[in-house]
Amino acid sequence: MTEPTGDASVDIELAEDTQDLQPEMPKLTWKSVLNVVLGMALAAALIIWGLPWLAKTTWTDIGHHLRSVGVLSSLGFAGLMLLGLWIYTFTLTAAWPGISHTKAAIVNVTGSAVANTMPGGGATALAASWMILRSWGFKRRAISTGLIVSGIWNVLARIALPLIGIAMVSRNSQALPSAVSTGAWWGAVLGLILLIAFVVALTSPVRTATLGAWLDLRVSPLLGRLCKGRRPRLEHLLIDQQSRMSALTRRGWFPLTIGVIGQLLVWFVLFWQIMRAVGVDLPVSDLFAAYAIGSLLRAVGITPGGLGVAEAGIILVLSSWGADQPAAAAGALLFAIFTHVAEIPLGAIGWFAWWVGPKVPHAASD
Repeated sequence: MTEPTGDASVDIELAEDTQDLQPEMPKLTWKSVLNVVLGMALAAALIIWGLPWLAKTTWTDIGHHLRSVGVLSSLGFAGLMLLGLWIYTFTLTAAWPGISHTKAAIVNVTGSAVANTMPGGGATALAASWMILRSWGFKRRAISTGLIVSGIWNVLARIALPLIGIAMVSRNSQALPSAVSTGAWWGAVLGLILLIAFVVALTSPVRTATLGAWLDLRVSPLLGRLCKGRRPRLEHLLIDQQSRMSALTRRGWFPLTIGVIGQLLVWFVLFWQIMRAVGVDLPVSDLFAAYAIGSLLRAVGITPGGLGVAEAGIILVLSSWGADQPAAAAGALLFAIFTHVAEIPLGAIGWFAWWVGPKVPHAASD
C-alpha cells in the first residue's frame, strides 16, 4: 500500500486525476468475442497448417515424436511450468508490497489467461489485474506504480534474452538465419533504446517535469475530451509516479529481478528438457538462442500471445542448425502447450478463486 504524500490537497488532486485515467474492464461484446475467435483461429491455422509446412513434415511424423514423451516426463514438465509461475510471484509481491504469494499467483494466471486468448490482449490483462487488485483494497496509484515497474522489468529481461542468445552463438560455424538475426537485433536494440529513454525520463525529477509539461500541453486536451471535459494534470501524476517508482525499485529491486529472471531460467530448463525428450540434439547454447528468440516473438500481437508466430521462429532457427525438423516442430508445439495453452485453464481457476474469495471495500477517492 502507498502512504500519503503529506499534503491533503495534493493527494486529493492526484486521486481525482488518477480516477480519470484508471482502466476499465472491457465489457463482453460481440466485437470482443469476434476478436477472440479470429485471433484463436489465426493461431490455430498457423499451427495446424503452418508448422508442418515450415518444418517440411507431416502431423504423422510430428505425432511420432510427441508420443515418445512419457507420462513421467510430462508430469515433470508440468512441475517446471508451475515452478516458473510461482517464482514470478516474487516480482509481484515486490511490485505490490503486502500482497501474498497466493494472491500474486492469482493476478499472474488470470492476466496471462486474458492475454493468451485475444490478439493484443495485454491491455485487457492490465485492466483485469487492476480490477482484482482494487477489489483487495490496493490504492490506484499503488496499482499503477506496480504495473509500470513490473512491466519495465519484464521488458528489460525479454529484450536482453535475444541479445544474450545471439552473443552465445555468434562464434558458431552455423550462424543464425539472416532474417531472424536481423529481426532479433533490431527488435531488441530499438526496444532497448526506447525503454532507456522512458526510464531516464521517469527517474529524473527534472526530466519528468519537462515530459509532464509537454504531455499537459499536447495530450491532456485529448484526454479531456475523452474524460467528458476534465483535463487530468499529467505533470503532477508523472512527478508523483516517478517518486513512487524510485522508492519501489530501491526497496524491491532484488525480488523484482529474481522473479523475472528465475521464471525465464526455469522455462528455459523446461524448453531444454522438452527438446531433449522429442529428440532435438543440439548444444545448450543453440537451444538457449532459439528459446530467447521465441520469447521475443511472443510479443508479436497478431495472434494471442504470439501463438504460432513464436513456434515458427523456433522451428526456423533449430532446423537451420541441423535439428530434425519434425522433432523441432513437436518440441515447439509441446513447449507452447505447457507455457501458453496451459495458462488458460489455470487462469480460469484463478478467476474462480478471486470470485469466491473475500473482497476489501475501498473509498471512491483513494
